[in-house]
Amino acid sequence: MASLTSPRTPRTPRATRGRRRSSVLLLLGPFFFLFAFTYLGPILYAFGLSLFRERFDGIGWDGPEKVFAGFDNYSRALTDSEFLTGVGRVLLYGLIYVPLLIALASVFALLLDSAVTAFRKTWQTVLFLPHIVPGLIASIVWLYLYTPGLSPVIDGLEVLGWEVDFLHGATVLFSLVNIAVWSNLGFNVVLIFVALQAIPRSTIEAARLDGAGEARIGLRVKLPQVLPAMMVATLFTIIGSLQLFTEPYILQASGNSSVSSTWTPNMLSYTAAFQSNDYHYAATVSVLVAVLAGVLSFTVTKISNRRALR
Repeated sequence: MASLTSPRTPRTPRATRGRRRSSVLLLLGPFFFLFAFTYLGPILYAFGLSLFRERFDGIGWDGPEKVFAGFDNYSRALTDSEFLTGVGRVLLYGLIYVPLLIALASVFALLLDSAVTAFRKTWQTVLFLPHIVPGLIASIVWLYLYTPGLSPVIDGLEVLGWEVDFLHGATVLFSLVNIAVWSNLGFNVVLIFVALQAIPRSTIEAARLDGAGEARIGLRVKLPQVLPAMMVATLFTIIGSLQLFTEPYILQASGNSSVSSTWTPNMLSYTAAFQSNDYHYAATVSVLVAVLAGVLSFTVTKISNRRALR
């Protein structure tokens, strides 16, 4: 008796490829939509805003008129001493903050992963807790610890004969680095520690059998295998350092520090937008910061890829 059901027709390679493409688009579609809506859209809007400026005609009774300015705002920013000085400060801040944070995170992650560390879960929690504190609250707490007459830290240093002004001069830069390291160390420790946990234990045991100590295993065996995680942490830290705003803004708002309202590019953009109502120049500064972040991110990614290929 012949079968009433016809044999299933095999899918052609073209149909299979089309089905796979549809599945990929379905899975990645929400990500690309959110990426365009929350990242590309604002940047394009800011770029469009930066190409205009406001002009008053006559005595200004009719209000400002928006006129096309081309790249005049960019020429203004690139010759603005406040913007250039702010970029220099942020880069100097990054040169101190990024290596220090990654080095400390690597050391703590290695200690947590080593056999000599007891109470690992407790230390993980202690290191990660500061990251839970919002940056605004952390800045206020450290402002209290930096303020003479209020800070027990300063009182203790004065007893020892040390007079340190954390809020003025060159010291304020290191004060901001300290706040950022305290706030973000735990996240980077966890990131590198998770990568360390993925290393095969047989590799580490083999190194121990060869007579290597914990320090040598950490430097020669573990760290080379978690370089991708360290580069990701470095990339995130660089982008975060270029966006420096909350910590210096809190110090500036207190009125007790030498930090000005244009101390960083983001603070300059904020001041231009909400105090001078110059939204076009504020957008210009924001676009330049985004370009700088993109260039540094691309550079770090290229360096990371080259090391991975070796």
